[in-house]
Amino acid sequence: MRAFILSSIIALSGAAAMAEPLSGKAARKLMFPTKGGVVKVIAHDFLSKNDRDLLAQVSAQQPYYGAVALSPDEGLMSEATLAAANYHDVESASRAALAGCNAARQKGSKTCVIAAEIRPKGWKPREIQLSRDATAGLRDEYKGGKGAKALAISPATGKWAYVNMDGPAAQAAVAECNEEANTDDCRVVVAD
Repeated sequence: MRAFILSSIIALSGAAAMAEPLSGKAARKLMFPTKGGVVKVIAHDFLSKNDRDLLAQVSAQQPYYGAVALSPDEGLMSEATLAAANYHDVESASRAALAGCNAARQKGSKTCVIAAEIRPKGWKPREIQLSRDATAGLRDEYKGGKGAKALAISPATGKWAYVNMDGPAAQAAVAECNEEANTDDCRVVVAD
Protein backbone atom coordinates (compact mmCIF):
# COMPACT_ATOMS: atom_id res chain seq x y z
CA MET A 1 0.00 0.00 0.00
CA ARG A 2 2.90 2.36 0.81
CA ALA A 3 4.25 1.98 -2.71
CA PHE A 4 0.81 2.69 -4.18
CA ILE A 5 0.25 5.88 -2.23
CA LEU A 6 3.77 7.17 -2.89
CA SER A 7 3.59 6.40 -6.61
CA SER A 8 0.14 8.01 -6.79
CA ILE A 9 1.37 11.13 -5.03
CA ILE A 10 4.37 11.34 -7.34
CA ALA A 11 2.15 10.84 -10.40
CA LEU A 12 -0.38 13.42 -9.20
CA SER A 13 2.31 15.95 -8.28
CA GLY A 14 3.29 15.74 -11.88
CA ALA A 15 -0.37 15.96 -12.89
CA ALA A 16 -19.72 -0.74 17.16
CA ALA A 17 -19.42 -3.75 18.37
CA MET A 18 -22.66 -5.74 18.10
CA ALA A 19 -24.19 -8.14 20.58
CA GLU A 20 -26.00 -10.33 18.04
CA PRO A 21 -25.44 -10.85 14.30
CA LEU A 22 -27.94 -9.27 11.93
CA SER A 23 -29.83 -11.17 9.26
CA GLY A 24 -28.57 -10.73 5.71
CA LYS A 25 -31.68 -8.75 4.79
CA ALA A 26 -31.32 -6.37 7.76
CA ALA A 27 -27.57 -5.93 7.17
CA ARG A 28 -28.00 -5.16 3.45
CA LYS A 29 -30.42 -2.33 4.30
CA LEU A 30 -27.71 -0.69 6.43
CA MET A 31 -24.92 -0.81 3.86
CA PHE A 32 -23.56 2.21 2.02
CA PRO A 33 -23.00 2.28 -1.75
CA THR A 34 -19.73 0.65 -2.79
CA LYS A 35 -18.91 3.61 -5.03
CA GLY A 36 -18.18 7.11 -3.92
CA GLY A 37 -15.95 7.39 -0.90
CA VAL A 38 -15.54 10.75 0.84
CA VAL A 39 -12.14 11.95 2.01
CA LYS A 40 -11.67 14.18 5.01
CA VAL A 41 -8.20 15.72 4.94
CA ILE A 42 -7.02 16.95 8.31
CA ALA A 43 -5.47 20.39 7.93
CA HIS A 44 -2.20 20.03 9.83
CA ASP A 45 0.05 23.11 9.86
CA PHE A 46 2.91 21.21 8.22
CA LEU A 47 0.83 20.36 5.12
CA SER A 48 0.71 22.91 2.32
CA LYS A 49 -2.47 23.44 0.32
CA ASN A 50 -0.83 21.50 -2.53
CA ASP A 51 -0.04 18.62 -0.11
CA ARG A 52 -3.65 18.58 1.11
CA ASP A 53 -4.97 18.59 -2.46
CA LEU A 54 -2.67 15.70 -3.45
CA LEU A 55 -3.60 13.78 -0.33
CA ALA A 56 -7.30 14.22 -1.12
CA GLN A 57 -6.84 13.02 -4.72
CA VAL A 58 -4.81 9.96 -3.78
CA SER A 59 -7.01 9.05 -0.81
CA ALA A 60 -10.14 9.24 -3.00
CA GLN A 61 -8.77 6.25 -4.95
CA GLN A 62 -8.74 4.07 -1.82
CA PRO A 63 -11.70 1.94 -0.70
CA TYR A 64 -13.55 2.89 2.47
CA TYR A 65 -12.99 2.73 5.44
CA GLY A 66 -9.47 4.07 5.41
CA ALA A 67 -6.89 6.43 6.83
CA VAL A 68 -3.56 7.92 5.79
CA ALA A 69 -0.83 8.51 8.36
CA LEU A 70 2.38 10.46 7.93
CA SER A 71 5.26 11.77 9.98
CA PRO A 72 5.07 15.55 10.52
CA ASP A 73 8.86 15.87 10.26
CA GLU A 74 9.10 13.84 7.06
CA GLY A 75 6.06 15.17 5.21
CA LEU A 76 3.85 13.68 2.54
CA MET A 77 6.58 12.36 0.23
CA SER A 78 8.16 10.16 2.90
CA GLU A 79 8.59 6.39 2.95
CA ALA A 80 6.68 6.51 6.25
CA THR A 81 3.49 7.82 4.60
CA LEU A 82 1.06 4.93 4.79
CA ALA A 83 -2.55 4.31 3.77
CA ALA A 84 -4.63 1.62 5.41
CA ALA A 85 -7.84 1.01 3.46
CA ASN A 86 -10.75 -1.41 3.15
CA TYR A 87 -11.26 -1.76 6.90
CA HIS A 88 -14.62 -2.01 8.65
CA ASP A 89 -14.30 1.37 10.37
CA VAL A 90 -12.04 4.43 10.29
CA GLU A 91 -10.74 3.82 13.81
CA SER A 92 -9.27 0.43 12.89
CA ALA A 93 -7.83 1.82 9.65
CA SER A 94 -6.29 4.68 11.62
CA ARG A 95 -4.64 2.30 14.10
CA ALA A 96 -3.17 0.25 11.24
CA ALA A 97 -1.96 3.33 9.33
CA LEU A 98 -0.35 4.82 12.45
CA ALA A 99 1.35 1.54 13.36
CA GLY A 100 2.80 1.14 9.86
CA CYS A 101 3.86 4.77 9.62
CA ASN A 102 5.53 4.77 13.04
CA ALA A 103 7.40 1.58 12.18
CA ALA A 104 8.69 3.15 8.94
CA ARG A 105 9.50 6.69 10.12
CA GLN A 106 13.07 7.78 10.62
CA LYS A 107 14.53 7.62 14.11
CA GLY A 108 14.05 10.92 15.85
CA SER A 109 11.12 11.97 13.68
CA LYS A 110 7.89 13.04 15.34
CA THR A 111 5.26 10.39 15.93
CA CYS A 112 2.97 9.88 12.95
CA VAL A 113 -0.45 11.52 12.75
CA ILE A 114 -3.58 10.84 10.72
CA ALA A 115 -3.74 13.18 7.73
CA ALA A 116 -6.84 11.81 5.97
CA GLU A 117 -9.86 9.63 6.67
CA ILE A 118 -11.93 7.77 4.05
CA ARG A 119 -15.59 6.93 4.59
CA PRO A 120 -18.43 5.90 2.28
CA LYS A 121 -20.52 8.60 0.67
CA GLY A 122 -23.39 9.58 2.96
CA TRP A 123 -21.75 8.03 6.02
CA LYS A 124 -23.57 8.18 9.34
CA PRO A 125 -23.06 5.83 12.30
CA ARG A 126 -24.99 2.60 11.88
CA GLU A 127 -25.46 -0.65 13.74
CA ILE A 128 -23.06 -2.39 11.36
CA GLN A 129 -20.23 -1.15 9.15
CA LEU A 130 -18.41 -3.24 6.60
CA SER A 131 -15.48 -2.49 4.34
CA ARG A 132 -16.23 -1.76 0.71
CA ASP A 133 -15.26 -5.31 -0.31
CA ALA A 134 -17.26 -6.95 2.48
CA THR A 135 -20.25 -4.75 1.54
CA ALA A 136 -19.98 -5.96 -2.06
CA GLY A 137 -19.69 -9.56 -0.82
CA LEU A 138 -22.78 -9.18 1.33
CA ARG A 139 -24.76 -7.81 -1.62
CA ASP A 140 -23.44 -10.18 -4.29
CA GLU A 141 -22.61 -13.47 -2.58
CA TYR A 142 -24.69 -13.60 0.58
CA LYS A 143 -28.09 -13.60 -1.16
CA GLY A 144 -28.02 -17.00 -2.78
CA GLY A 145 -27.46 -20.56 -1.71
CA LYS A 146 -29.19 -22.99 0.57
CA GLY A 147 -28.26 -23.91 4.12
CA ALA A 148 -26.79 -21.80 6.87
CA LYS A 149 -24.94 -18.58 6.01
CA ALA A 150 -22.60 -16.38 7.98
CA LEU A 151 -20.30 -13.44 7.37
CA ALA A 152 -17.44 -12.86 9.82
CA ILE A 153 -15.13 -9.86 10.00
CA SER A 154 -11.76 -9.06 11.53
CA PRO A 155 -11.91 -5.50 12.91
CA ALA A 156 -8.12 -5.34 13.31
CA THR A 157 -7.25 -6.28 9.73
CA GLY A 158 -10.32 -5.52 7.61
CA LYS A 159 -10.45 -9.13 6.41
CA TRP A 160 -13.75 -10.98 6.14
CA ALA A 161 -15.17 -14.36 5.19
CA TYR A 162 -18.54 -15.57 3.94
CA VAL A 163 -19.62 -19.19 4.37
CA ASN A 164 -22.73 -20.93 3.02
CA MET A 165 -23.03 -24.56 4.05
CA ASP A 166 -25.03 -27.26 5.71
CA GLY A 167 -23.88 -27.17 9.31
CA PRO A 168 -22.34 -24.59 11.63
CA ALA A 169 -21.72 -21.73 9.20
CA ALA A 170 -20.88 -19.22 11.95
CA GLN A 171 -17.99 -21.32 13.29
CA ALA A 172 -16.72 -21.97 9.78
CA ALA A 173 -16.88 -18.27 8.85
CA VAL A 174 -14.94 -17.28 11.97
CA ALA A 175 -12.32 -19.97 11.32
CA GLU A 176 -11.92 -18.96 7.66
CA CYS A 177 -11.75 -15.26 8.57
CA ASN A 178 -9.15 -15.86 11.31
CA GLU A 179 -7.04 -17.88 8.89
CA GLU A 180 -7.25 -15.19 6.20
CA ALA A 181 -6.54 -12.40 8.71
CA ASN A 182 -3.83 -14.36 10.52
CA THR A 183 -5.46 -13.30 13.79
CA ASP A 184 -8.08 -14.45 16.25
CA ASP A 185 -10.36 -11.41 16.44
CA CYS A 186 -12.94 -12.44 13.84
CA ARG A 187 -16.58 -12.37 14.81
CA VAL A 188 -19.84 -13.12 13.05
CA VAL A 189 -21.78 -9.96 12.15
CA VAL A 190 -24.34 -11.41 9.71
CA ALA A 191 -25.95 -14.83 10.02
CA ASP A 192 -29.02 -16.67 8.71
